[in-house]
This record gives sequence, C-alpha cells and structure tokens, in this order.
Amino acid sequence: MATSRAILSLLQGCNSMRKLHKIHAHILINGYQDDPCISERLLNFCAVSVSGSLQYAQLVFHRIHNPQTPAWNSMIRGFSLSPSPLQLQAAILYYNQMLSASDSRPDTFTFSFLLKACEQVKEEAKCREVHGFIIRLGYDRDVVVCTNLIRSYAGNGSIDTAHKVFEGMPVRDLVSWNSLISCYCQAGLHEEALRMYDEVRISKVGFDGFTLVSLLSSCAHVGALHMGAQLHSFAREKRFLENIFVGNALIDMYAKCGSLASALSVFNSMPKRDVFTWNSMIVGYGVHGRGNEALAFFERMLMARVQPNSITFLGLLCGCSHQGLVREGVRCFHMMSSEFNLEPGIKHYGCMVDLYGRAGKLKEALQVIRSSPFFQDDLVLWRTLLGSCKIHRNVEIGEMATGKLVHLGSLCAGDCVLLSGIYAESKDMLGVARMRKLIQSEGIKTTPGWSWIEVSNQVHKFVVDDKSHPDSKEIYRKLEEVVHRASLLGYAKEGSEKSLVEESESHPQDYSYYCRERENCTSFHSEKLAIAYGVSRTPEGTSLLIVKNLRVCRDCHSFTKFVSKAFDREIIVRDRVRFHHFRDGHCSCKDYW
Repeated sequence: MATSRAILSLLQGCNSMRKLHKIHAHILINGYQDDPCISERLLNFCAVSVSGSLQYAQLVFHRIHNPQTPAWNSMIRGFSLSPSPLQLQAAILYYNQMLSASDSRPDTFTFSFLLKACEQVKEEAKCREVHGFIIRLGYDRDVVVCTNLIRSYAGNGSIDTAHKVFEGMPVRDLVSWNSLISCYCQAGLHEEALRMYDEVRISKVGFDGFTLVSLLSSCAHVGALHMGAQLHSFAREKRFLENIFVGNALIDMYAKCGSLASALSVFNSMPKRDVFTWNSMIVGYGVHGRGNEALAFFERMLMARVQPNSITFLGLLCGCSHQGLVREGVRCFHMMSSEFNLEPGIKHYGCMVDLYGRAGKLKEALQVIRSSPFFQDDLVLWRTLLGSCKIHRNVEIGEMATGKLVHLGSLCAGDCVLLSGIYAESKDMLGVARMRKLIQSEGIKTTPGWSWIEVSNQVHKFVVDDKSHPDSKEIYRKLEEVVHRASLLGYAKEGSEKSLVEESESHPQDYSYYCRERENCTSFHSEKLAIAYGVSRTPEGTSLLIVKNLRVCRDCHSFTKFVSKAFDREIIVRDRVRFHHFRDGHCSCKDYW
C-alpha cells in the first residue's frame, strides 16, 4: 500500500496529465481522496500547472468534501490565468460560490487571483465590491492585496482610484511602486509616471529592472532625454546594464529621443542581444528617415543569425519610405514572405502605400490597396493614400480616398483638412469651402494638437495658443522675438495676410473663409510655444527636442528651419510620422515628409 508521503512525492515530480491520471488512480485505490494535503496538491497541479487541465481540475474539485480555502484558491487562480473571457468569468463565479456555499473565507491569495480576473475582464463594479470586502476583513493593510487592487483598478481605467489605494497603503514595497508607475505608463500618463521617480528615491525602497524599464518607456514617449540619460547613469552605477530588458529600453529611449549615436553606443556595449535589441535600432533608423543605415543594420542582424520578425520589416519599410528608397522597400516587402515566411500585416501594407505615395507613384499605391487583403474595410490605407495626395496635389485620387473614408463611416476632421489643402493648392476655393462646410455641418471634431519639451528635467506640455503655463507671458514675449529674428532671415507665415486677401478677392462669395483663415494665421501652434520656451530657458547652442502628437504642418516646419539658423541651434522634432532634425536652416527630411 502506497503511503501518503509517497503519493505527495509523486505529485511533486508530476509533469504531465498522463502521469497525473496514474497517480490519481493510486490515490483512489488507497483511499487518500479525502486527505486534504493530497487532494489540494492534486487539484493545484490540474488547475495551475502549464501541463494541467482546468476541465479535470473541476472534476477533482467537485469531489472534494467541504473544500477549504486553498482548494478554492487553486480554482480561482487557474481560471484567472486563462486568456479566455469565459474562463476568467468562471474565476469570479468560483469566488461567489466560495462566499455563498462554504464556510471558507478568502485570504491574501484569493483576493490577488480574483483581482487579476477582474482586471482582465474589465469588471470594475466587481472590483469595487471586492474592495469593500477587503476593507471589512482588514486586508486593506496587506501590501500584496493592495498592490493587486491598484493593478485591477488601473486595468479598468480607474487610475485616480488606483492612486488613492496606493496613497492609503500603510506600507509600500518596491512592487507597489513599480505597479503604480507601470499603471501610469500603460494609461499613457507618462508625465505622472516620471514624477514618481523622485518619490521612489525619497521612499528608499530602491530600484530594480522593472522600475527602470517603466521609467525609460515614459522618457521615450515624452522625449525626456536628460532624465533618460540620468536613468542610464543610475543603471550603470547599480550594474543593471547586464539586464537585456533594461538595455533594450535604453536603446528605444535614446532612439525616440533623437539620439541615435547614444542608442548605438548602448547596443554595442550589450553582452547579450535578442530580436528586440536589433529591432529597436532598425526601427530607430527607420523613423529618423535613415533607410540606408536601417538596411545595413538588417544585414548585420542576419549575419548574427538573428531571425527577423514583422517589427523588423516595419522599421525597414518605414526607413525606405522616408528616404524614398522605393526599390529597396519593395524588395523588403516581398522578402518577408518569400525568405522568412512572414505574412505582411495591415501596417506593412500601409508602409507600402506610404512608400509609393511619398515617391509620387500614386497609382502604384492605389494598386497596393486594391491587392491587399484589407482592401474592403481598412481606413488606415486610404488615409495614408490621402496624405500622399496632399504632398503631390492629386485631386482625383484624393477625392477617391476621401469618398472611401466616407463610405466606411470613418471620415474625420484631419481627412477634411487634407482634402481642403489639396483643393487650396489647386486654387479650387469652392472645394475648400465645401470641406469647411462639411466639418461644420457634420460636427466633425479635430484632434487637439500638443507638444512636449523637457527643460531642467521637467516635461512641459503646450497646446495651440496655450495660456495655462505659469510662465505664459514670458513665453509669448520670447515668441515675438523668435518670430522677428526668423523673419529677418526670410520666414513668412504660410497663409499670410497678403495671400489671404488675394484668395478672398478671388472668391468674394465666401468672406467667412477670409475671417477663419485670418484667425488661424494669428494663432500659435503648440511647437512654436515649446520652441520659444526652450530657447528662453536653455543656454545658447543647446539642442531642443520637441515631441508632437500630430504631423508637423508646413508653416511650423518652415518656421523651425529659420529658427534653427537664427539661433544657431539643432532642433529635433518628433511628430506622429517621423523625426525632423533641423540645423542651420535645413531639415533632415529634405522637405520630404
């Protein structure tokens, strides 16, 4: 007869359901099915192990007489780890049954697993209900439970509540701090995440790789190069640079903050590299418009016997598009499937449309859309084509792309502005008026534009005609000086008073056009305010990095070129599409964006 110790030993070494079935048979034959230690160990393997079976776990569980908390925890945990929404809901159902049909009570593990399920299935109401029960049972002082509560609220979009839970914790460990920082990052609240940096240092809980990766990710998003460099120094001092995830985050941060030389330095110093390491460099070269370097790095990647993935080719196609390398881009696109068995996705087709469109090959771009598996219903492809029509002033295909967006019910203000610009450059002011009327009649909302700039380790955000900054008066005085000095070198605002008068005289039936455009001409886009602030608050010769959420307009592009020459500064602008490096009156994009 097998002893209970022998059976527990067998369960400890079990690594497959086939073995488990045999062990279960021994348990039944020897009458150990009611032994709590054995039944719970058996259930835990079935419910939690990667080799287990939730279906078999349910059979085992329902044969346990009066299951105790560990058994309930195994079931809740098993279902909370599932990617299936139905099985995640089952975790919540088992918790409800635990409260209503047994004398068992939840513990730290119960709440942790349950809150994970609430986070995954977006059950905020259940999360709040559980929070109340946590308080009643006194678990609101448990650091593990509160940390999972923070994640669950954040996953349900309740960042403020998550922060309140964090503030109410009597004790916070590093995992708690990491969780809140990560929640801010995932919610896109990168300024808030970076503000936590000083608080973590004051708390003296230390840092680990997870802290650094989250903070570096936020630095990358907002263009906080100086803070990113400080984190790099800290990582070097604390010997975190051997962590491949920290290294990859550093490369991504430097590349997105406009410093490819620093990104390359980190890459070259890394003892180990994976596909994400190589991709960070290739994508970095791509968004900076340095397609040739991206292609050269790709060759190095292949020589290092690293298998590329779909992200690799997005970086290559992006670089080819921005540099006008049509032949090389087409070769990369076909190489995906022919040499690496990778199926091009919607983003790859979008890059091909952009590649042909920027090069003026609009018919080829249209053919890519029609031959793609996404032809019928993807608005990104048609929107990309419309942007290319704006560059090359093609009214016919621009109207076709807009018509398709209308058909898909996805027309936005940006699309109308693009087509309006095409009409304006074709001197079709009636077309311009139709677009403006469409925006007004349909109530189409524009996406608010904003710009970030880092000055003295603080990130400042501006919107158009922003008056909210504490130094607003100083910024506008400086902007007047900046505009004046740029004008002395030849800068003239696009849509100037003279051109507006001429256009209004050419179609007097729409005097409101003149009024609206005159208002636009006297406004200041967010990047102009950011540039003025940067010029006023940094030493002469200091490079400025501006991060925008929208594509830079022609006027701001022209303005920044003249400012870079007037003040002898490098100004780097990262817009929604690519990087622009302005120096001595020229831009790295060569006015090709």
